[in-house]
Amino acid sequence: METNKIKERSEEQSKKKENSWMQRTFESLGVGSAFDLEWLSRNFIFILFIALLAWFHIGNNHKAVNYIRSINKMEREIKELRWEYMTEKSELMHDSKQSEVAIKVKKLGLEELTEPPHIIEVE
Repeated sequence: METNKIKERSEEQSKKKENSWMQRTFESLGVGSAFDLEWLSRNFIFILFIALLAWFHIGNNHKAVNYIRSINKMEREIKELRWEYMTEKSELMHDSKQSEVAIKVKKLGLEELTEPPHIIEVE
């Protein structure tokens, strides 16, 4: 009976498989085995266009984030102003009651009428 032998791969074979995998990947992208000057010169405008689109995308994203921050800040300010408005309104409603007005006017030396005003008729 024959015994099983473990086949060991040599380093050259494993590198060759890696290179072939990498080579296939680059070839599928249309690059070839490496970034050659001819490919770069043919696709320079396209690469520049992609870089420009990326630059605009980053700038647009940055601007949108800043707008969102400013909108959130304004919403917080509006909420604070709304609470301040409601507080002032309730204080004004309290101060404009007849009893509160009578107390404030009493300090000036004025009194409430106890009888209705007289109508003056001129002939």
